[in-house]
Amino acid sequence: MEQVNFFQMFLTAGLVVKFVMLLLLAFSFFSWFIIFKKHLLFKAARLHSAEFLETFWQSKNLAAANNTAQEIDICPEASIFKHGYTELQKLSRSQADSAGTETLKMRLAHMDNLQRTLAKATTQEMHRFGKSLSFLATTGSAAPFIGLFGTVWGIMAAFQDIGMRGSATLAVVAPGISEALVATAAGLAVAIPAVVFYNFYSNKLDNIENDMHSFAADFLNLVERDLISRTP
Repeated sequence: MEQVNFFQMFLTAGLVVKFVMLLLLAFSFFSWFIIFKKHLLFKAARLHSAEFLETFWQSKNLAAANNTAQEIDICPEASIFKHGYTELQKLSRSQADSAGTETLKMRLAHMDNLQRTLAKATTQEMHRFGKSLSFLATTGSAAPFIGLFGTVWGIMAAFQDIGMRGSATLAVVAPGISEALVATAAGLAVAIPAVVFYNFYSNKLDNIENDMHSFAADFLNLVERDLISRTP
């Protein structure tokens, strides 16, 4: 059985079909680039998160945990902690300026600022980890139609060629039709991995979001208990 030579089909295809194939190749290249980049990012985040959380719960105070967080770049919980710790430093200076006249109610009111800071940090981390995933979704939805467009155009060109030759035998029709159908196959080959990995990383992103919300809640509880315990 003769093997299909896709490269030869590409060379003999029309300009529009060639453009479609090159466009799909570009989509495929950037999709796989994003896939491998996200693989490294999520893998590093998982390892660093485990390291930071272990250190955080074993730290005697927040300052010690902050020293560890400053050394970790790719960790959503560490990033949230750093933003929260910075806000706590500001609140501590504000409490110092008030010369100890703050009541428990006033101190707990500061928790709203801290909560907004943690929420903002969570949103920023979600944007960082979710960046470029929309390209995979776009590729998954658009690539089959781009390939189908190339196929339709190739079939139109093949029938025009048949009309010019005045012959409709299988030997005349088959090469042009097969070249056109390659575009559809290429579109599916580009779209399927993009859809699979988009769903895969979207699920991972949801897990990261849940972990960040859980850590932010634990962090707020620790700070609130500390404020209550230090109230005269």
